Amino acid sequence: MVYLIDRRMQGKNKSAVNRDRFLRRFKGQVQQAVARAIKERSITDMEKGEKISIPVKDVGEPSFGHTRGGVWETVSPGNRKYVKGDRVPRPAGGAGGQGQGQGGNSDETGEDDFIFELTREEFLDCFFEDLALPDLVKTQLASISEWRSQRAGYTISGTPTNIHVLRSLRGALGRRIAIGGRPQRRLAEAERELIGLLGTPVDDNDERVLALRREIHHLRTRLLAIPYLDPFDLRYSNRIKVPKPSTQAVMFCLLDVSGSMDQARKDMAKRFFILLYLFLSRMYEHTQVVFIRHHTQAAEVDEHEFFHSRETGGTVVSSALTLLTKIVRERYASSEWNVYVAQASDGDNWDNDSEQCLKMLHETIMPAVQYYAYVEITDGPPQNLWHAYEQVAQMHHNFAQQRIVTPADIFPVFRELFRKQPK
Repeated sequence: MVYLIDRRMQGKNKSAVNRDRFLRRFKGQVQQAVARAIKERSITDMEKGEKISIPVKDVGEPSFGHTRGGVWETVSPGNRKYVKGDRVPRPAGGAGGQGQGQGGNSDETGEDDFIFELTREEFLDCFFEDLALPDLVKTQLASISEWRSQRAGYTISGTPTNIHVLRSLRGALGRRIAIGGRPQRRLAEAERELIGLLGTPVDDNDERVLALRREIHHLRTRLLAIPYLDPFDLRYSNRIKVPKPSTQAVMFCLLDVSGSMDQARKDMAKRFFILLYLFLSRMYEHTQVVFIRHHTQAAEVDEHEFFHSRETGGTVVSSALTLLTKIVRERYASSEWNVYVAQASDGDNWDNDSEQCLKMLHETIMPAVQYYAYVEITDGPPQNLWHAYEQVAQMHHNFAQQRIVTPADIFPVFRELFRKQPK
């Protein structure tokens, strides 16, 4: 029996090709393991890998065997006790080791499952596989911070490892043709003249014959003196660094911290924000986060104060939208940044303020952002802010809203907001 196992080195990882093939082969089991992990772990643990178990019978390796081939007739010896179809009883008392433990009651034998560990990148790739930024195009980064090497013709100086052989030989051939072209033609003419003179009754010591022989010798010496490859002919591959286009995004987190938002609702909002940040981090090379808390007044805060400050009050959502508009205009030009907004609230707002929010979203904010996601965290009926935002969703395709009742709704809501759109 011969087993073939590909363990060729691939860069820094051992058998990277086999690992990718294994993940494709057991894609169903991997996705099931990721789904189970999502239900069991908290959002803050999303960036970790995961161990998955696959039955050993499903991971058998291909093998090649040898057979005799042809048709063979064999005679097997019989016995006096058993005939075809009899069942052989299990020997009494067992056999083997002298352990003190109790044996199992099952007659079936089994094997340990194959344990396979997913890396952080593989886990997140599987989790976000069927998600996408719906109907959106990333804008390019204005301030370039990354560079890539690019070929830029040839240069006459460089290191020996960068010598371009073909270009150097081509230049040498052109130089030899340019320098030796006229002497080569004159040499051919002189040889023809000499042959013509020697075909006539002329003495070898004739002055014309001697002159032609001296000229031929001079031309041949001159042509042999032309070097086959001169240092002047060497050409080196030239490479320059050019800016590498990359994309960047800014994520605005708007959180209602009014008195009606208790700690449980704030925790659910935090989980949603963390999940969205992980998603955007995989879509863009650079992702910044801006935290805005609001009650009757809005303020830009850091992450710790955003989630842990005990400041509360009434609810005026337009204060947060006003501050959002100001920050976008001053620090994040729409042509240079991909702006995403995630707003979490219980939907309670002053009645006259909801109309103001609707006007600001329609005229100022929605044309400047890539996507706006609103989640209403409440276990009751939709509030007045929800009804106002329904009009925004009808006018702008890049606006979406969902309701969250329990922590179990966070993942379904997130997947609904960012599911791939049918073509």
